[in-house]
Amino acid sequence: MDKLEIHGGIPLKGEIRIAGAKNSALPIMASTLLTTDTVKVGNLPHLYDITTMLELLGCMGVESIVGEKLGVEINSGTIRHFNAPYELVKTMRASILVLGPMLAHFGEAEVALPGGCAIGSRPVNLHLAALKKMGADITVENGYIKARTKNRLKGAHIFMDLVTVTGTENVMMAACLADGVTIIENAAREPEVVDLACCLRSMGADISGEGTDTITVRGVERLHGSEYSVMPDRIETGTYLIAVAATRGKIKVKDTRPNILEAVLSKLEEAGAHIDIGKDWIALDMKGNRPKAVSLTTAPYPAFPTDMQAQFTALNAVAEGIGMITETVFENRFMHVHEMNRMGADMKVEGNTVVVNGKEILKGAPVMATDLRASASLIIAGLMSENQTTVDRIYHIDRGYECIEEKLQLLGAKIKRLPS
Repeated sequence: MDKLEIHGGIPLKGEIRIAGAKNSALPIMASTLLTTDTVKVGNLPHLYDITTMLELLGCMGVESIVGEKLGVEINSGTIRHFNAPYELVKTMRASILVLGPMLAHFGEAEVALPGGCAIGSRPVNLHLAALKKMGADITVENGYIKARTKNRLKGAHIFMDLVTVTGTENVMMAACLADGVTIIENAAREPEVVDLACCLRSMGADISGEGTDTITVRGVERLHGSEYSVMPDRIETGTYLIAVAATRGKIKVKDTRPNILEAVLSKLEEAGAHIDIGKDWIALDMKGNRPKAVSLTTAPYPAFPTDMQAQFTALNAVAEGIGMITETVFENRFMHVHEMNRMGADMKVEGNTVVVNGKEILKGAPVMATDLRASASLIIAGLMSENQTTVDRIYHIDRGYECIEEKLQLLGAKIKRLPS
């Protein structure tokens, strides 16, 4: 199992380009199942999850041609069966996104429960309830969701009990080929949902209201091929900005979108960062100063994103003052706190809040990543620390960050990958 070795204490400085958003790319790749024409998807990030989605489509007979310039051509006209096996689904929860489009286009789908999860404890049950309301016959047996529809799905009024991004996306895709109008209330407002809607519209879908909590989809007879470029990754953007702020450095990130990062940029300015923005770039300069502690509460977009919580926890570890970070979206998302305390941080978890008393500097130590964003936070902690830090289990980081050690090296970091 690969590790990252970091020699910290160096202010990061330089320029990097941001990759395409994984959380936008995966539903867009799933949406290619809605047409038998070829769909060209550009600006894909080089990530393990992207490869897994291509494998998942390929195992069902869908043909794809990977191009040289971060793009792929996908044609589902060659699909042979409609089973998404557990061996692939277990590695990536986003696999559930093939359920809606397959059911709407081909009338059947059999998808393993993601990660073998208990169906009541995750939003998967919201996907199934919505599709049932649209006329699907769904059973769950032997760890698989088995869905059928005799005719086309029917438009319906769907109210999501919880705001769920993948649930909104699954229903939105299914509704594109349903008879009649589907209204999704309490819909997710995330930019990645908007990006999927724009892609579906380029394929001939009739969608309005994306970016608000009510999305309206008028079903059409068929969708056609298209060419679409995935939006830049806002979480990758924020992660590098925080890493530079925590190390008192200076950076310019290119090929990004400042207008979807307002909550994060506001907290970085509160931490003492000087920020300038352009249409597709963000510049941050700490002027060599130690960051100031920030307090925040995560919530669905446009509020502060849960996927940036761990990184700000790391920044607070070396900030002036006391910061309180409250997590309202996911449970058990403070697993990085124990590892940072091993590096000399002063953090205490109280319910769904972590109280961080900033220290001047952390001490390097061997640490273990538990999930994707926790991995990023431990790398940031290592970059801020004296001595050497080794981050184990970095297969998590490869699921969401393209070439992270190479990009950090461009900023002057002393970081290298150690093969297992």
